[in-house]
Amino acid sequence: MKKIALYPGTFDPVTNGHIDIIRRAKTIFDEVIVAIAESTDKRPMFSLPRRKEMLEIATSDMPGIRIETFDTLLVDFAKDMKTNNIIRGLRAISDFEYELQLSYANSSLNPDIETIFLMPTLENAFISSSVVRAILKHSGPINHLVPKEILPLIDKDSYVCSI
Repeated sequence: MKKIALYPGTFDPVTNGHIDIIRRAKTIFDEVIVAIAESTDKRPMFSLPRRKEMLEIATSDMPGIRIETFDTLLVDFAKDMKTNNIIRGLRAISDFEYELQLSYANSSLNPDIETIFLMPTLENAFISSSVVRAILKHSGPINHLVPKEILPLIDKDSYVCSI
């Protein structure tokens, strides 16, 4: 039986840190489903189709990676994807409390859910989508923070809203 994991997030935009976690998860699981949350409450900078396109391009050389979108409870989406394994990335101690709360909430909704926390490499530990968006807002360089393949997709015309 195939071991499948779900790696959820907004990926607004996908960063080198996300790719690092996807690669690490793939060493543990046969298939990793990268689940892009619509997250309208967060007012994403990039549309859901654009975020999906970015992830498809950034992971095109990785067998066993599937990109999906969702706008439901994560535990319901996990059930639809036939997995109980959820991957979450931890960059710093400050991430842990929030991620732990999410993990407990998911477990309260489905006791079979397992959350696995992975850390990116040190060189990617400081990268977050919010840091990338802040740099973009001020027209700074991001080529060292995101996969080079997606750089052509990041331009002012692709923004959903201003920050």
